Amino acid sequence: MRRPSVAVIDYGIGNLHSAHKALLCVGADAVLTADPQVIASTDAVVLPGVGNFGACMEAIRSHNLEGPINRAIASGRPFLGICVGMQMLFESSDESPGAPGLGVFAGTVRWLPHSVKRPQMQWNRLAITRPDLVIGSDSSADQWMYFVHSLAAVPVESEIIAATVDYGGDVVAACRRENILATQFHPEKSSVAGLALLERWVLSVRGEQA
Repeated sequence: MRRPSVAVIDYGIGNLHSAHKALLCVGADAVLTADPQVIASTDAVVLPGVGNFGACMEAIRSHNLEGPINRAIASGRPFLGICVGMQMLFESSDESPGAPGLGVFAGTVRWLPHSVKRPQMQWNRLAITRPDLVIGSDSSADQWMYFVHSLAAVPVESEIIAATVDYGGDVVAACRRENILATQFHPEKSSVAGLALLERWVLSVRGEQA
């Protein structure tokens, strides 16, 4: 069975190895890379991220990776953003005023409300708002995923929201549009449920259903 090739974008910030290892575990031929030619040639692309929005965007731009990321998305190949990798797909973040995001999704990233502990550092159960072969159906009641974040996306287009969690109100947990899937949670750190989601994504890259 062919293992689809997946480029995990390495821009020098954060622990990218856990996402890389998880993708290898679920059947992808994953490679950590900052090479635009490799990013352009793989079946799918993953943008992980942890830490500060502005620092991550600065690193992407200093490594000349903004163009390869945008071209990968425009190519129609499956693209997965994880945690800050999801946030960077938006236009801006309250965490780093003046630091533009990639602007793939209209909207911004806002601080979680003062009424809850920040960061959200816990397991939380997904509420599926847009049934999807990768995210799951609206009856997928037992998908507990691991979150570590103090900010969350606020999309202009509510129809891209694929899942939410309850944390002082509805918090966007995943977005989906065409070839793009983005998760605020860390599937690679979410045990069985997270690995199952990554496996479904890899199957979708291969053009199969779970």
